[in-house]
Amino acid sequence: MKRLFSALTAIILAVGCLCLPAAASAVPAVSAGRGVLMDADTGELLWSRHPDDPGLLASTTKIMTAFLVCQAGDLDRPVAIPAEAVGVEGTSLYLKAGETLTREELLLGTLLQSGNDAALALALDAAGSEAAFVARMNETARAIGLQNTHYANPHGLDAEGNYGSARDLALLTVQALKNPDFRRIAATRAAVVSGGRVLTNHNKLLWRVEGCIGVKTGYTKAAGRLLVSAAERDGRTLICVTVNDPDDWRDHAALLDWGFGQYELRSVAAKGAPLLTAPGGVPLLAGADLRLRLRPGEEPRLAYLPGLASDLLPGADAGTVKVYLNGSPVAELPVTWGTSP
Repeated sequence: MKRLFSALTAIILAVGCLCLPAAASAVPAVSAGRGVLMDADTGELLWSRHPDDPGLLASTTKIMTAFLVCQAGDLDRPVAIPAEAVGVEGTSLYLKAGETLTREELLLGTLLQSGNDAALALALDAAGSEAAFVARMNETARAIGLQNTHYANPHGLDAEGNYGSARDLALLTVQALKNPDFRRIAATRAAVVSGGRVLTNHNKLLWRVEGCIGVKTGYTKAAGRLLVSAAERDGRTLICVTVNDPDDWRDHAALLDWGFGQYELRSVAAKGAPLLTAPGGVPLLAGADLRLRLRPGEEPRLAYLPGLASDLLPGADAGTVKVYLNGSPVAELPVTWGTSP
């Protein structure tokens, strides 16, 4: 056969793999009053403590604020700082009325520096008033299924109507991380923005935990220490949330390491080995090795996307294979034609 199958469509197939059993281990001791460790792909709770009890959110409120602004886009848009956003209590960028920063710079100030003034400036710019933006926050919370969350402001300063649960914080983070701008900014370790402001991310786990990609710290005297973190390893993402935890850095590192250890590290593809069979019986050979962390009984699925080459010569480019886990793409492998049977 010397012509590419022009009518080929995506072929979805399950792939079986040899597996290395995950070592059983006890859940690490955790100081948090409330918390969860969630599989971002499935929503499963690997560990929890009072997951649905609501409480003050402190600056983890800013996850929703940043998520909504990232969804709105136009991050290069200049924002003239209004007087209402100057002198906000608590952590601050010390914004000045009339100065101009971009939305992205204010997002950096919100997620890295936890600036209450930056969060309020974004809210005013996005919705015209704080009340209108807070209404959007609550509409979004309902839309994505946050059952024990309500917002009263965009920054998280203590307020009776500003509360949420550990499970809801994890569910929100799963959605927020699907936005590439939020994901990129939350993982930024340091940045310099207008006015010569040097911002360093408050999230120490970005330096301490393998695969950490964010997300947000929080603290008030009434709420205690809150921390929401996310980490990726071998195609898997875990979200960890702790509330009122005096030892949160250690607890998150321990929980994330333990959580990833609950999966089997399996070989999904070996470079040069048959991966799939195209119509006509021609084998497709993997162009790279791939291992994924999978739950017992969980299988990735493969979608073959034909290339543009006209010849089916052994070793020639045959296109790509996308690897999906629980419906989400986690990897893409080049494939070449093998020898026809």
